Amino acid sequence: MPTVTFFPLGNADSSLITLENGKRLLFDFGNEGDPADANDLRIDLAKAVRDDLLGAKRSHIDVVAVSHLDRDHLAGSTEFFWLEHATKYQGEGRIKIAELWVPAAAIVDDQCEDEAKILQAEARHRLKSGKDIKVFSRPDMLKDWLANQGLSVQDRLSCIVDAGTLVPTCSLAQDGVEIFVHSPFGQRLNDKEVIDRNKDAIMVQATFVVEGVETKLLFGSDIPWEHLKEIVEVTRAHQRDSRLEWDIFHLPHHCSYLSLSDEKGDEMTSPDPEIAWLYESQSRKGAILISPSWPIPSEDTDLPPHRQAAAYYRSAARNVAGEFMVTMEYPSTARPKPIVIKIDRTKAFVSRPSYGAPAIVSSTAHRAG
Repeated sequence: MPTVTFFPLGNADSSLITLENGKRLLFDFGNEGDPADANDLRIDLAKAVRDDLLGAKRSHIDVVAVSHLDRDHLAGSTEFFWLEHATKYQGEGRIKIAELWVPAAAIVDDQCEDEAKILQAEARHRLKSGKDIKVFSRPDMLKDWLANQGLSVQDRLSCIVDAGTLVPTCSLAQDGVEIFVHSPFGQRLNDKEVIDRNKDAIMVQATFVVEGVETKLLFGSDIPWEHLKEIVEVTRAHQRDSRLEWDIFHLPHHCSYLSLSDEKGDEMTSPDPEIAWLYESQSRKGAILISPSWPIPSEDTDLPPHRQAAAYYRSAARNVAGEFMVTMEYPSTARPKPIVIKIDRTKAFVSRPSYGAPAIVSSTAHRAG
């Protein structure tokens, strides 16, 4: 059965989709933990992903999606992956990427530094070569950059995936999943606006079908509330409400209130009405909300996670007999482990670990649906 694994990385991101046919789609790679520090409870992401591939007798990942070029979504990636653009990033033990997914901002952004600049070089190399990459963008966003490379949009149209379409890499027929693109989209990205990596990040809906039953997953990336509101408005205007239905929601921006509203609130953040519709009308019975973050604090904090946002998400989960989960709190704050969600004809359920034995699905595992 398909699984979705959310790794405990503090306020950083990485999620692994494993399909029934063995394909693996890794969304982000924020490996900011220090394995040498016994007090650092964040997972060694490189080891976890490598162990998974070794267990499956694989030496590559089918898709690596970098939602945007912020450090908490790519830290350690240039040490872990085999990169095609330079031999210094190749060698024994590095994991190959069959297809790289990036937003257009990752191509045209001229403010990249450090690892972001290295990944940008990889994305640009693949786009210039015209293979093994998908760029999420309105095609005209790349027009000038491609022209500077002696190319046209038409030359690289097969590498570009616009909002409101399905990613051709995955199909229900072959993979049991289809992926619909919400962001970035045309109203946001144009050549006259300054690039905002959060607003220009990839946001998608993955729909799994197992024995005829649909389970839907939304990846929120670090989308701020203003842009999430625009996504809802655009989707509803096109009468595609089903593309915002969800059984599993990878919550945006590490449980920041700024992905709900511009007002934190005293005890609970009150979301913008369009965003409230997304969480309260589009969630399905038993829905699971995942906060990729540090444990929720009991006091006010400047940086996320924010207790007021968490209070709203808990309320939204209760309304559909669902569950709000935090990556650095599961199964406990003292021993955080990956959250593994399995998907079958009963929809989504959390695979609960049994200590002292391999992870199994408990008889009381929560199910979405």
